[in-house]
Amino acid sequence: MRKTLASILAKEYAGDIQVVIVFDRSEPDTSLVQDDPHRSVRVMANSRTPGLAGGRNTGILELSTELIAFCDDDDTWAPTKLTRQVERLHEQPDAEFVTTAMRVIWGDTSTIRVADRSEVTITELARSRMPMLHSSSFLFRKSAMVDGFGLVDETLPRSMAEDWDLLIRAARRRPIQHVDEPLIDVLWGQTSYFNDAWHDKNVAHQMLLDQHPEIRADKIGAGLQYGKLTFGHAAVGERRQALHYARQGFRTNWKEPRTVLGLLVVAGVPPEWIQRKLNERGRGI
Repeated sequence: MRKTLASILAKEYAGDIQVVIVFDRSEPDTSLVQDDPHRSVRVMANSRTPGLAGGRNTGILELSTELIAFCDDDDTWAPTKLTRQVERLHEQPDAEFVTTAMRVIWGDTSTIRVADRSEVTITELARSRMPMLHSSSFLFRKSAMVDGFGLVDETLPRSMAEDWDLLIRAARRRPIQHVDEPLIDVLWGQTSYFNDAWHDKNVAHQMLLDQHPEIRADKIGAGLQYGKLTFGHAAVGERRQALHYARQGFRTNWKEPRTVLGLLVVAGVPPEWIQRKLNERGRGI
């Protein structure tokens, strides 16, 4: 947490930075508070739905700033992150949302993930989560969220896939601007809170299919979701459901690799082994 906070406060960004640290189901650590008017830090408890989404929304509504950014408590920002993103907003005054590329840290291995583009559309996000657009890189106009694409969805179980859902809703209004430089470090590990919550992931992926017609209408996007659902149901031993989604996946997009990975799990390959091998390469299911 302190390393993350130091990386945010050390920005070369010329403007003021207000940090709100939201503690979810734990007591706020008041030793983190700072009263510097140009680099202030507040702490507070999550006052909404327990979990990541409620915590994010608590912080969003607490702030009165024009721009809001996210950073998970084990990730860090590069010194130029905010400057480069605000520059993009000045270049594109109609833009509402800016992301950056990332560097994934897995043990002693690091992998840079870039998008090879400067703008991301709703069509592209319907086809792919585009994981290099990590939530710790998100910067957006508060007014666009509160009066437009909406707060983080607190109904998704354990806030699974909440970042993809938010990107889709934002891109439905305006294309996402993207600074394709790895300006955040994202720490991955086997102890991740989200690493093995397959039941919740399965519910969340089905909700995304139900809520976003852009995904259902796109063969690649729908195939991606069916592949994730194949793997997720196989990971919790729900063989019949896994085979059901595998059939849908092959009919929709037979090239989707997650469907094949899910069938490997049905056949007996441990899902943890597959996920670990992907994580070592900076990738996930």
